[in-house]
Amino acid sequence: MIWGALVGGLVGTVLLTTAMRAAGELGLTRMDLPFLLGTAVTADRVRAKLIGYAVHFIFGLVFALGYWAVFATTGHSGVVIGALLGLAHALFAGTALVNVILPAVHPRMGTGFDAAGSSALLEPPGFMLANYGRQTMLAMILAHLAYGVVVGEFAALAA
Repeated sequence: MIWGALVGGLVGTVLLTTAMRAAGELGLTRMDLPFLLGTAVTADRVRAKLIGYAVHFIFGLVFALGYWAVFATTGHSGVVIGALLGLAHALFAGTALVNVILPAVHPRMGTGFDAAGSSALLEPPGFMLANYGRQTMLAMILAHLAYGVVVGEFAALAA
């Protein structure tokens, strides 16, 4: 089942990343996840995207291992539990991960405590990514649900 979860994590990350990129291109969000992640490592805006995509795919595999741990512990995998984990994943990502943790460790991101004269390159995402557009939360939740469904189904198929 672990290989199924990892393959699902790879496919799910492609789907999630594509959905979020499409949401950006359609004007539903201003969030550029690879750029957001990559600028934590480099100020070079071109390299940041490439690094961000690599980091996002690594995180996609790491989260797939977390999903697999839940599947192995509960003895259940599939679309429903995958979707529930995807929802939990989206809520975690939109609240604690990008609203609290990322601004605290990202050297180029502003925080809610920055003064107006701050030189941060990126605005803080805000609760459920609200600072990146009103539709960002919905796009992120739907993309993570899809990720969870794919990981859950691939894990179930491999069981």
